[in-house]
Amino acid sequence: MRKDALDIFWAGVQAVEPEAAVRRYCRQEGNRLLVHQSVYDLTEFEHIYVIGAGKAGATMAKAVQETLGERITEGLINVKYGHLAEVSRVRLIEAGHPVPDEAGLEGARAILDLASKAEKGDMVLCVISGGGSALLPLPAEGLSLQDKQDTTRVLLACGATIHEVNSVRKHISRVKGGRLAQAAYPATLISLILSDVVGDDLDVIASGPTVSDSSTFQDCMKIFNKYGLFEKVPKAVLNHIQKGIEGVVPETPKPGDPVFVRTKSVIVGSNLECVVAAEIKARSLGYRTLVLSSMIEGETREVACVHAGIAKEILKSGHPLSPPACVLSGGETVVTITGQGLGGRNQEFVLAAAIGLNSQEGIVVLSAGTDGTDGPTDAAGAVADSQTIQRAQALRLSPVDYLLNNDAYHFFEKLGDLVKTGPTNTNVMDLRIMLVA
Repeated sequence: MRKDALDIFWAGVQAVEPEAAVRRYCRQEGNRLLVHQSVYDLTEFEHIYVIGAGKAGATMAKAVQETLGERITEGLINVKYGHLAEVSRVRLIEAGHPVPDEAGLEGARAILDLASKAEKGDMVLCVISGGGSALLPLPAEGLSLQDKQDTTRVLLACGATIHEVNSVRKHISRVKGGRLAQAAYPATLISLILSDVVGDDLDVIASGPTVSDSSTFQDCMKIFNKYGLFEKVPKAVLNHIQKGIEGVVPETPKPGDPVFVRTKSVIVGSNLECVVAAEIKARSLGYRTLVLSSMIEGETREVACVHAGIAKEILKSGHPLSPPACVLSGGETVVTITGQGLGGRNQEFVLAAAIGLNSQEGIVVLSAGTDGTDGPTDAAGAVADSQTIQRAQALRLSPVDYLLNNDAYHFFEKLGDLVKTGPTNTNVMDLRIMLVA
């Protein structure tokens, strides 16, 4: 069952492989570029620039390069350290994620300059994927990279949703919230997007650098108030947000702004595609399947308890389906950090689920990030079964203590139950798998 869970996970990941995803929606036929339902005459464009950011940026750029070849004038994409691919006409800059660094700052500045270089007779093709927000860290005027780093850390630690985190990011940036599109105008701008956010909201993915922004400076202040962050967020950031509320700092471009007249955005891959592919694989292995949702959010431990409850119900009563069963879900939960340990939301999910299952026979739980990383660790996630808690106790490990200390990584490391994949070069949030036999 553990092997089955891993096979199901990989089937989901392979379904959202970036190169194939881009090629499904973007191809060249002679002098025509077909992007989803739109057709562009390539002879009308003097220059074609390729820009972007994200963990899947390199492999997406590779597909674009293989499609357009020497038609590409110049290209520049920020990617996470180690998330590389073989490209020649597009320069890759490795940078920090989830906390931005100086390399990302310099790369973002260069990307903005390249976009600003485009004119009306040019095309800008932008590839965006998960991690794009942290990988485009160009602070608004008057703010430093340290201000952005500190703000990001505070937001990630308080349990804010990705929608809330990105609302703030957009308003302390010179690139996000439609400002990259603002820079590229009046060139034709096409964005190919691999979604890593619940609901696939275009203005949230990578903090929406090429689409209109529906959030406001006022929303940012409400987020700070909701999580009690006024004493934790840098004063320069608070002052900047307040100036935005007062109208001293311009708002991000909103729906209807002329800068979006010549733009097109296409989602080429999403968490739902990943979950559906995993479901197909599970059926081929003989499991009855149930997809809960690709939009699961909330506190990780609470979500894990619900999933454990469903697994136990299947085993006890055969509801909502009888064994052998595979229950799948996707999305992105959050962890409110109160301990000093090491881990990520997927590892914490599996640990909390294992505790909730209380050594129940016949159940395997796996949760992992489709990008191959989970929090600030080298693991994608973890796997647990009915023997996990017993094995831990035999080693004198207290599962509850590790959970309370947010230290799922070291718990599963000692058991040999971490799921390590290395960079997958894609990113559509998480995939959770429960097998019941």
